[in-house]
Amino acid sequence: MATATPTQPPSKAIHRSADPLVFWHLLSLDAPTIAALWTWFIASANHIRLPLSSAVAMAIAVWMLYAADRLMDARLIDTNQKHHEALEARHYFHHRHRTTFLTGILLASIALAILLPRLEAEAIRLYLILAALVFGYFILIHATHGAHRLPKEIAVGLFFSAATFIPTVARRPDLRLSLLPSALFFAALCSLNCLFIYAWEHGNPHVTHASHPATRFALRHLPFITIIVLITGIALSLFDRQTPWPIPCAIAISAPLLLLLDKYQRRIAPITLRAAADLALTTPLLLLPFLHR
Repeated sequence: MATATPTQPPSKAIHRSADPLVFWHLLSLDAPTIAALWTWFIASANHIRLPLSSAVAMAIAVWMLYAADRLMDARLIDTNQKHHEALEARHYFHHRHRTTFLTGILLASIALAILLPRLEAEAIRLYLILAALVFGYFILIHATHGAHRLPKEIAVGLFFSAATFIPTVARRPDLRLSLLPSALFFAALCSLNCLFIYAWEHGNPHVTHASHPATRFALRHLPFITIIVLITGIALSLFDRQTPWPIPCAIAISAPLLLLLDKYQRRIAPITLRAAADLALTTPLLLLPFLHR
């Protein structure tokens, strides 16, 4: 007899309206959208035309990673009641539809295998190095319960940023040094996204012993760090002649949007707030008219 999926806590109940923003998040489509958008945006800002296969492969790979991560986080729902406290609506949604998600991951892996030969050899080499690091991170987090050994939110920001810049620097190795400041500050923005979400979902997380000391420090100073990212983005846009200005400009626009969401967090449904945090990273769309000027 199959074990029934337990009812989730009311505060983490899945939003049942037809809100597309909510389902964009629940279906794990938010991170892939952001990854594909920034991959294309970074290349376009540097006057590089990426083939569609590059952005599609990025979206597929990120979706597989995020869906697998949420399924692994939710794997103990049926057996460990205490495990429920650490989970959110996205985990329950993935657990409830785990067969569909597992099938989707299988089909996505086939599609990714078909697309890989279309990518440049240097991009594949860099992605393999990054994949090895991400795999080691997965083992540390899920197999050894070592979340306290690594600042998860900071690590995710670094991995995410590296993945989006790889297609550009693979085609133009000469841009590696000039794009490094923007890559680091995009990593900071992605980490801020994760940190704000952590703060909203856990409440007073900087005193939680389960989080890494670096995470607790960042959470204590979130508004200050966000303002630093904003100011740095503006400075890079105005004064760094080696970096295409739209990249730091998009980062600078996203940072205060996260602060704005934080200010009004109590007026927004938790699951909508979580999705809106990712929506705040779609600022490259605002700069499309300026990319080819």
